[in-house]
Amino acid sequence: MLVDTDVLIWHLRGNPQAARWLDRLQPLTISSVSYLEVLQGMRNKAELVAVQKMLQQRKADVRPITEAITLRATELMETMTLSHGLQMGDALIAATAMERGLPVLTGNVKHFAAIPGLIIERFVA
Repeated sequence: MLVDTDVLIWHLRGNPQAARWLDRLQPLTISSVSYLEVLQGMRNKAELVAVQKMLQQRKADVRPITEAITLRATELMETMTLSHGLQMGDALIAATAMERGLPVLTGNVKHFAAIPGLIIERFVA
């Protein structure tokens, strides 16, 4: 299962449901896009250390963006940005999941619901 950025943020904010989900997923698998989005939202060095510690403890597998992922995300953006408002980060996360044959765990189901072939696992905070 590929964990979306929002679930990581819920966990870092102390949400027990997010912690339970992540505890079940060993190793934790995320897109490099999610890691970068989490880094973008940090406010200080302590938050950086907390993120790094959480990923290390969960033996995180941070999946890089490959050429295949880029091509699939581009196709998704070309077909869904105007009609569904698909954003770049979500397209890359969805493409990563699809290329790896993984479902996406997300609380932002509406961001991904229209993507054909993507399996979504709903996270409820």
